[in-house]
Amino acid sequence: MSSPAPLPLRILGRLIGLAIIVAGVTAAVMAARTSTGNPRTDDAYVSANVIGIAPHVQGPLVQLNVVDNQPVEENDLLFVVDPRPYEAELERARGELILAQAEVGGIEQAIAAGRAEVARLQADTAYARTHAGRLEPLISGRFISADQYQEAITKARSLEAAVQHAQSQLAQQEQLLAQQGDVNGRLETAKAHVRLAELNVEYCYVRAPFKALVTNLNISLGDYAHVGERVFALVDRRMWYVLGNFRETLLPAIEPGMEARVNLVGYPGRTFHGVVQGIAWSILSPSGQTVGVLPKIDPTLNWARLAQRIPVRIILDAPAPGAPFRMGMTAVATITGFPPDGKPLSVPGMPVASAQ
Repeated sequence: MSSPAPLPLRILGRLIGLAIIVAGVTAAVMAARTSTGNPRTDDAYVSANVIGIAPHVQGPLVQLNVVDNQPVEENDLLFVVDPRPYEAELERARGELILAQAEVGGIEQAIAAGRAEVARLQADTAYARTHAGRLEPLISGRFISADQYQEAITKARSLEAAVQHAQSQLAQQEQLLAQQGDVNGRLETAKAHVRLAELNVEYCYVRAPFKALVTNLNISLGDYAHVGERVFALVDRRMWYVLGNFRETLLPAIEPGMEARVNLVGYPGRTFHGVVQGIAWSILSPSGQTVGVLPKIDPTLNWARLAQRIPVRIILDAPAPGAPFRMGMTAVATITGFPPDGKPLSVPGMPVASAQ
């Protein structure tokens, strides 16, 4: 049977064991405080907004000015759809506008002549009526014959009918003019056709809507572009952000306007900064799906429930030289809280609330 260890060694062993227990408890407390005070997740990745570039017109590509992964500036010419058919359509629309202007001018002249004719006939009718009225008393004195009086009456009635016919023709010309106030329907329709043809010619020249990066370009010169069909995509490089999936138990400690610290696996030893834009309101839940007319509920174990992860969007500061951001880069995001003054940071891209 071995002899017991000396007393000093036994005391030292107990002190070491106690120190290990204290260190473990301290580490656990600090980890708990850090996770709730400064939420952290390594389930995060860099992202940006992406749009698909699709032409408004169709035709073969006669010019392609970009290659895959190329950076472009706002309003840079990306590609050109064959504009010749649309230029011909524009010339035809302009010709129709000239014809419409000539037709409207002719109708206006006809209307002016019609109004003058109506005025002349109305004046002749008034004179004929007056003349017939003066002849009527002369019949009893036999100063004129009944035939002369009847001839005057007939002429007055004929002129009245001519006035009505001229007024009807004038109304037809005014309808044909299609004028309503200061707006002429014929001219506006022709001008609209010209404007649409001009737009189609402009649509042949597809330009970058903002500073971007070309991606997923799998076409070449001569390919046929279809209306609304994406040719390639543009990554918006004006704003980069990190989507960090935080456990739902940590969300009470996260608010928009908080500062965030981001570390990227691709750039070890470098720290990037950002601001919390917001927390997602919904995610796709694996349970509660509908199959047919009945809801499908997956079985769960009440004694083993995992906290759901909710995406938090963190807007990053501008990338540093030599460390460009790329979509999909793995990140570690830590929420460090509000600045020392306690005021939330302004979030880039968020509209400023108007004063009440």
